[in-house]
Amino acid sequence: MADTTFGLSLETAALRGDTTPREEDTALVRGLRNGEDWAYEALIARFQQPVYSLVYRLMDDPGDSADVVQEVFLKVFRKIGSFRGESSLKTWMYRIAVNEAHNHRRWFSRHRRKQIGLGAEEDGMTAYQDLLPDPGRSPFDLALDQETRAAIEAELGRMNPNFRAVVVLRDLEDLEYEEIASVLDISLGTVKSRLVRGREALRKQLELRFNPVAGMQWTPQPAE
Repeated sequence: MADTTFGLSLETAALRGDTTPREEDTALVRGLRNGEDWAYEALIARFQQPVYSLVYRLMDDPGDSADVVQEVFLKVFRKIGSFRGESSLKTWMYRIAVNEAHNHRRWFSRHRRKQIGLGAEEDGMTAYQDLLPDPGRSPFDLALDQETRAAIEAELGRMNPNFRAVVVLRDLEDLEYEEIASVLDISLGTVKSRLVRGREALRKQLELRFNPVAGMQWTPQPAE
C-alpha cells in the first residue's frame, strides 16, 4: 500500500507542477529499483514516444525501430541499478538508445539479408505510433510543411550516422551541447564540429533535392 501511495503522490505532485524534473527522476529511479509497477508505467508513459522518435531517425531501416525501442527499455530496466544520477534520466536513456541503434545498424550491415513481405506493407512508424499517446505537435512539425518534413527525414536517413546523431539530438530533440556530448560520449568540440558539418550536409542535400542545379557543385566531406 505504501508503494502505491508513493506513486500516486508523485503523480499528483507532477500534475500540480510541484516537482522538478530531477525530483521526478529520483522518484522514478527509486520506484524502478524497488520493482514498483507504477514506476514502470510512468517511465514508459514519459519516455516511450521520445525514445521511439529518436531511434526512428537514427535507423537506416525505420521499420526496425519498434524492436530497438523494446531493447532500449529492457536494458533500462535491467541496468537501472547502475544509474548514478550524474546526468538526467533522459540523457542516460538517450545514450542507451543511440548505442542500441548503432549496434542494430552494425549487426545488419554484417548480416544483410533480403526479407519477403507477406501482404501489404505497412509503415513501421505509423503502425507503432498508433499504440502511443499523441504528444502534440512539436515546433518542428509546426514550422515545416509535410513535404519538407518528409524530405528532411529522407535525407537524415542518408546522412553519415555520426553527423545524423548530433543533428537529431540538437535540432529535433533540442538537447543542449553538454547533454549531446554525454549521450554520445564525445567532447564538446566534437559535438559542435559534427553539428556544423551535419547541418551543412543536410542543407546541401536539401538544396540538391529542391534545386538540383544549385547543388551540383557540392562535395560531401568525410566523417570524422
